Order: sequence, then C-alpha cells, then structure tokens
Amino acid sequence: MSGETAPPLARSTLDRAAHRRTDPQWLAQAWQRARVLVLDSTREGRALVRADVNPPVLVFRDAAQVEAPGQVGAPGQVGSPGEAYPLFLGVEPDGVPVFAVDAPLPDLPDTRAAHLREIGHLLGDRDAGIFTTALALVNWHLGHGWSPRTGKRTEVDEGGWSRVDADGHRAWPRTDPAMIVLVHDGVDGPEGRCLLGNNATWPRTPGQRRFSCLAGYVEPGESAEAAVLREVREEVGVGVERIRYAGSQAWPFPGSLMLGYLAEADPGEPVRLDPTEIAYARWFTRREIGAVLAGRAVDAGDGDRVLLPPPSSIALFLVHRWLDGHC
Repeated sequence: MSGETAPPLARSTLDRAAHRRTDPQWLAQAWQRARVLVLDSTREGRALVRADVNPPVLVFRDAAQVEAPGQVGAPGQVGSPGEAYPLFLGVEPDGVPVFAVDAPLPDLPDTRAAHLREIGHLLGDRDAGIFTTALALVNWHLGHGWSPRTGKRTEVDEGGWSRVDADGHRAWPRTDPAMIVLVHDGVDGPEGRCLLGNNATWPRTPGQRRFSCLAGYVEPGESAEAAVLREVREEVGVGVERIRYAGSQAWPFPGSLMLGYLAEADPGEPVRLDPTEIAYARWFTRREIGAVLAGRAVDAGDGDRVLLPPPSSIALFLVHRWLDGHC
C-alpha cells in the first residue's frame, strides 16, 4: 500500500451511465449482452473469484447463465436474500453493460467465494469498483423493502437505482457519511507518533489486540471536520488541530462513505477513554508501526501483540500516508 494515492476501494473504471437507468427498453436489451456479477447476501455478499489466479480476478456470468425473475428495466420485487433482480451497475470501456444479482453462488470449477474485505485491496481497479458498487447496492436494497414514509412494500426501479411504493413514493440509495482520522503529533522521522485505538465492540483474539484510526458517523447539521473534532474528543479526550483531508472510499458494510483525515494532537495531553467506544488507546512511533507492518511483534502495552487494520480499509491507507510522511 505504501505510495498509493487512493484508498483501495476508491478505484473504478466503470462508466455508471446514469442516463440509461430510466430507459427500460435499453436496460432490457443491455441485459441480453451483459456481464453479470453474482453476489450472495446470505454469505455476507461474497462473490466468486478465480482460484488459480493471483492476484484475484472476479468471475462474471453471461445473462443466459443467471436466473433473474421479472422483466429487466421494469419494476420488480427485491429486498430479501436471493431475490435475483438484475441491478444495472454501468458500462465497461469496451461497451459491455455490467449487472449484479443477489443469488446463490454457482458451483464452478477453479473458483472460490471471497469477501470484499478480504480481497478488495488485491483486486485491479476495474474489479474493485464493480465489487464495491455491487455490494453497496445489494445491501441498500436489503434494508429498504418497505417505504419509510408509508410503510408499504416497495419495488425496485430504474435499473436498481431506486425503489417505489404503490403510491409513487420513491427512495434512492443513500450512504451514511462517516469520518475516520489518523491522529499524529506532527513530528517527522522514526520517533514521530500516532494515536490509535482498540474499539470496545471488536471481538478479542487471545494474545492479540487490533488498533485502528478513530472514526464515527457525521451527525445531522455537522461538517465532516467538526465530526473529527467531536469524535476524537469524545472517544479519547484529546483535542486536534490542522485537520487535513486525505481521501474517501465506500465501505459497504452495509453502507458507509468513509471520509479520511489526518490531524495533529499533543501527546502530552492525557488520553481519557470513553469505555463504551474505546477499550484501549495508545501512541505508537513510526518505528513501532513499521515493525508491525514488517511482521515483527510489537507489544500493545499489556503483553498482547499489536495488529493493524485490514488492507482493504481506508484506515490502513491513512496509516501508510502518515508513515510515509504525507501529513
């Protein structure tokens, strides 16, 4: 990840072709020649990748190989696992339309089921963008089978980019904005430090403790930068300044947009934890973080071995940005 200029799930080559979403005739014709990514929401949204290729490559199906009930481009039911209504994702540079369906994964030779968390950082730009968009859209549909205004059942419309109830009330996909920040001391070199926390809700692995950046949802009426100030103060009792935006990426688990920041704080300021949010927090030097990334054991301070965020997360992207001096 060192040297990367964009978070791992912020990459894409797909033209979303939004003007096609309201053209039922075009969508129906596009389905006949489409590449289709099958996701299985009953398996946490896993998709097939080739088992004989490294790095991983997504496996696509032809439309004729996928059972998708209903007329593509017309309103239809979707909102429960396995309801394989085609969701239009966009058009590839070669002109081929791409759809996703939520359905059981087929049993194909030389393939394996993989989760976006597991492989997102390993995928090429094209596959990373398709998988991220498909999973975000599938997860949105699963949570919006009924209208929040009327309580009535809704149907998918506009190629999967809206849902409408019998009274015509329409809803469009939404993502929840959240900030995530790498707090550091502004010091260059191996002894510069960053502040990482262990979330109180994360499952414990004996002998190991995972640390990550501080994060939280942006509240109504609040800017992302104001959320950085508030969340850091609430979670660890530290004030920050020199907040700098570093990038964003979707985090479709189930539907967030992570806005990444770097910010400075004084390591001499006492760390006061909110125990409902953060179980443990401490300052780490660049030397220590580099050691963890190199696979060497670093003591969390209580005998546990330090783990860092997963590679597909924007958190690790921010750690690398700080480690490489891009602050």
